[in-house]
Amino acid sequence: MSATRLNGIGMTSVRTRERLVRRLGDQGIRNLFVLERIRDLPRHIFVDEALASRAYEDTALPIGFGQTISQPYIVARMTEALLARGVPQKVLEVGTGCGYQTAVLAGLVPQVFTIERIEPLLLRAKQNLKELCINNVRFRHGDGYEGWNAQGPYEGILAAAAPREVPVALLQQLAEGGRLVMPVGGEGRQDLVRITRTAQGYEREVLGPVSFVPLQSGTITAE
Repeated sequence: MSATRLNGIGMTSVRTRERLVRRLGDQGIRNLFVLERIRDLPRHIFVDEALASRAYEDTALPIGFGQTISQPYIVARMTEALLARGVPQKVLEVGTGCGYQTAVLAGLVPQVFTIERIEPLLLRAKQNLKELCINNVRFRHGDGYEGWNAQGPYEGILAAAAPREVPVALLQQLAEGGRLVMPVGGEGRQDLVRITRTAQGYEREVLGPVSFVPLQSGTITAE
């Protein structure tokens, strides 16, 4: 990847990223490591070139297949919630998408395992992370409802799509003391929740209202 494409110019420049990070701070994001990671990560390479000038707006953008790249505030909020009680050593991400949230996590935790049901998106995410020389991520084409049991348990699980109820398989793959952060609910009315697994069971916190695409079962393969 050329230095110009990586660093950006105009609406994709470092100065534009700094403005975004200041807005996130004004909106209540306090974790300096999360803010620094978002500032340093070139979000514009994760979207189509036609949308690059909008990459540092605090908004979700389409990435194809009816999916979106989450708005930076939501990425920061979910990451901050996951890291709030210590850095998890191993994180499962459900819904790789274009790989942006994956890349944010990869700069903050030792190991990321990410699963995506739409193979063309997964292949795109792999290429994006390869260009950024991110090498602590393992990818799987699969059904997010099932998680990735063979690599568990996980100290952290983060999902970028909303089921109506938290999948039992994901709860079972959460290590004791681990945290799961995901949107839950039907279309138009979802809550961001954080679930912590304890020796006695699961503790659930509601962190606020959000709007995500629904978590769907099954897989789509590349043609």
